[in-house]
This record gives sequence, C-alpha cells and structure tokens, in this order.
Amino acid sequence: MGIKRIGIITSGGDCGGLNAVIKGATQMAQSIGIETVVIPNGYAGLYNLIDMKEVVVLTPDRLDLIHAELSGSEAGNSRVKVKKIDAPDKYERIKKGLKKFSIDALVISGGDDTGSVMVDLAAEGIACVHAPKTMDLDLQTYSVGGDSAINRISSFVRELKTTGLTHNRVIVLEAFGRYAGHSAFRGGIGGDADCILIPEIPVDFDIVYEHMKKVFTARIESSDVKAGTYILVAAEGMTDAKGGLIVDESSGVDAFGHKKLAGAGKYVRKRLETIMKNDPEIKAFMKRVGMFVSGVYELPEIREVTPGHLVRSGYSSSYDVNFGKEAGAAAVILLTKGLAGNTVVKVMGTKIFYKSTAEVIKQRRVDLNIVAFYEKLGVCFGRTPAEYKPELLEETGMIQRSL
Repeated sequence: MGIKRIGIITSGGDCGGLNAVIKGATQMAQSIGIETVVIPNGYAGLYNLIDMKEVVVLTPDRLDLIHAELSGSEAGNSRVKVKKIDAPDKYERIKKGLKKFSIDALVISGGDDTGSVMVDLAAEGIACVHAPKTMDLDLQTYSVGGDSAINRISSFVRELKTTGLTHNRVIVLEAFGRYAGHSAFRGGIGGDADCILIPEIPVDFDIVYEHMKKVFTARIESSDVKAGTYILVAAEGMTDAKGGLIVDESSGVDAFGHKKLAGAGKYVRKRLETIMKNDPEIKAFMKRVGMFVSGVYELPEIREVTPGHLVRSGYSSSYDVNFGKEAGAAAVILLTKGLAGNTVVKVMGTKIFYKSTAEVIKQRRVDLNIVAFYEKLGVCFGRTPAEYKPELLEETGMIQRSL
C-alpha cells in the first residue's frame, strides 16, 4: 500500500529555511495526492503523539499561512534524544501514535543530533527521510540555515564597525558554532572581520594581540580624524591553546550530552585586556593620537557583543528558502520511491542526490587550507599563518557551490 499521509517534523535548534522545508514537502506531496500533517514540537511531539486529540493537516489554506521566508519553524522544535527516554516501549509508543493518525512516513529536518535519532527510528522500521538543517554547517552536505546564519553574522560585523569606529573600540563578536567554525568563519569573512577564532584552531592570544595592536593602531594613526576600529569574531566553541574549551559549567549538559558553551566573547575580551594592560607601548600610542587622559582613559576599550539567538531569527536568506523547498520536496519523492533512511543532498534539475543519514551526520570541520588562503589576505586566525600552496586545476564539470 502506498503512502497516503506524511508527518513533518523539525527538530533541534531553530534557524532560517525550516518553514521552506515544510512548504516544499507539503507542496510536493499535494501535487501527487499525498496529505501532510504537522507533528508539533519536534521529537517531543512525536513521542507524545499518542496522547494528542488531533494533528494539523496542511491543507492549501493552512499552508498559505506559513511564510517560507521567515526563520524559525511553524511546526516548532525541541531537543529530545528518543534513545535516552527511560521507557522500554518508547518506539512502540511512537508507532502507535503514528498509526493513530494514519501517518505512513516522516520528513524530518534537523542536524546531526536530529539525524542520529532518525537513524534509530529507521532501524525500528519507521519510514523517514532527512532534510538537512544546521546553521553550524557541520554535516557532510550543505544544510538549511547555514547561509541565513552567515548573512546575519556578516551583517552584525559590518554594523558593529560604526560604533567601534565612533569610539575607537575593539569589538569582539561571539557567534554560534559549537565544534565547527563554518558559520563564524564565513560570516566573519563576509563582514570583512580582522580576526576570526574558530574551534579548529587553538588560539594563541599573543598572536591575536600583536595582530590587533598592529592593525588597530595603524588605522587610527593614519586617520585624519584619528578614528579606527578592529573587529574580531569568536566562535562559541573556540579553544585557548593554553586553557582548552570555554564552557558554562553551571549550565550542565543538554539532552544530547553536549556541554553548554558560553562566554567566548567575554573570555577573549579579558585575555586581550590583560595583555594590553602590560604593554607599555599602548599608553605611548594613546598619547600620540590625543586619546590619553591620565587615570581616566589610558587604554582603548574592548567590548564583547553576543547576538545569541538573533543569529537564528528574523528572515531566511533566499538561498535557504530555495534549498529548503528543494530539500523538503525531494524528501517526499525519496519516501515515495522507498528510499527511507537517507538524507537529501541536493537537487539538480531531474537529478536528486541523496546519501545515508548515518554517513551525513559525521562531523565536517573547516578545511584549514582555506584558512591559510585567508591568512594570506591578512586575516588573523590566532595562529602563526600557515603556508598556502595553491594547486591549479581546470574545471571541466558542473560547478557546485561549496561552503
């Protein structure tokens, strides 16, 4: 018997493009005579489906109320690892909930944690396909939410330059990223940041300070009105070469066992302030440019800014709306072709590429060769710049976007 009704789940952190996944999946399903319903609040909703009185059917009128360009998810998200639920019949409970509402298969959008749960559901015989989502971009394929986060970070970097320039301040912007620095890296580059600190490179703060000092002081001294700023982007999962990972020990761990990362921006500010206070050349610089006031204003200010969930909110980028719709629609097609347990990778015309979800959720980190490329352009990454060795190759196939 074919699929007649599909449940749509969004899980994990919110981000841009999720509503586009919902719309794309539903529009494709409707075009081939399949009904879609919302399973609310991620895996928490899936587990509690059996106790619900009804589910929302995405009729054309109801779907029209969902705006693909808005970030976040109309379906709602949660962070729940089903395997950790202390109930021996948890998977049977889920199956009964699906049966209660005649749901034959699932389209699930989420990142590595969401994908790991999906792998477990598939192993239990529940038909599901994964539409990749994570603003961290650490899956083995592009994921909805990444481009939106990069654009938000880039925008914050650009806009913070105005306040930094007005007060001759060093600005440290803390960005999401956990254990992979893709969004901080690309967002920092997009905003033309001076220094980017990512989890892949343990930070030598002496190197960061010397770069900051050189660039910052040169800008102010060369300015006719003695104005300048320096912008640094710090990924929340960055590490100190001397002190390791920066975590909020008081917050415990999340549902998937991850320590909650917090305070990278504040940590960077304090480390740079400590080095600056012991640098006699800074006071001399302040006097040269007419900024020094004894006992009142002896050192440049360093301020940290943590936009937090603003990076996740607002509007999705056009790229994420396009990719989200394609990923959601393609997930429905994979389900109808009996290809459950897979992740949509990309859609190219009539070609839909997919890969085993178990393979897709293996962590992808920033390629340090491209870091060396930007070090060649003068960006600091908290280490001695590595040698960049270009290899020139003629492109003969279809050009693909890669982040």
